[in-house]
Amino acid sequence: METWKKLDLRFGDKAWWQFVKFNLVSFSITLVQLLLANVLPLFFDGLTEKLPGFLRGIFNSEALFSEPGPYVRDGVVTWGYVLPFFLSNFLANIYGYFMNMRTTFRGKGTRLGLAVYLVVLTSLILFTTWLQGLIVARLGEGGWKELSRTIAALAAGLVQMAVLFPLEKFVLFRKKEKNDERPE
Repeated sequence: METWKKLDLRFGDKAWWQFVKFNLVSFSITLVQLLLANVLPLFFDGLTEKLPGFLRGIFNSEALFSEPGPYVRDGVVTWGYVLPFFLSNFLANIYGYFMNMRTTFRGKGTRLGLAVYLVVLTSLILFTTWLQGLIVARLGEGGWKELSRTIAALAAGLVQMAVLFPLEKFVLFRKKEKNDERPE
């Protein structure tokens, strides 16, 4: 722990050091997300309510499932499938927001910043969930079926990192310069 503090004092605001810390926090986010992704189905598997129309294009049952199962009702994906994935990703990233604010960027968050983060995060989760479904479906057609979910999750994580790191570093937790006139 002492070594960590020395490194943080020496390289605190350097972008590469923040990127290293961001990735370490991301690893802990992944652990939280995996834990939640495996616990939340215990609470939501019984939900058989079909998704509303605007989400059916994102969570297409034909793209997500090759066989009928408990998460599809009348050809439509149910909330029991979506909520554990969405909530595990959402809650883990809320934890990540506060960890990155305090440890990675040592900044101060604002209510507006948190609201922007929540909107971006929700959009990212919907997009990356769609992307994962697409990747799994395409790789499942070939010889990559066994690795398709892992590859899809990695791709989703890379997309989220590519959006969230610059958003947090340059917008949400940006250090103000002495001549910076932007209001908080």
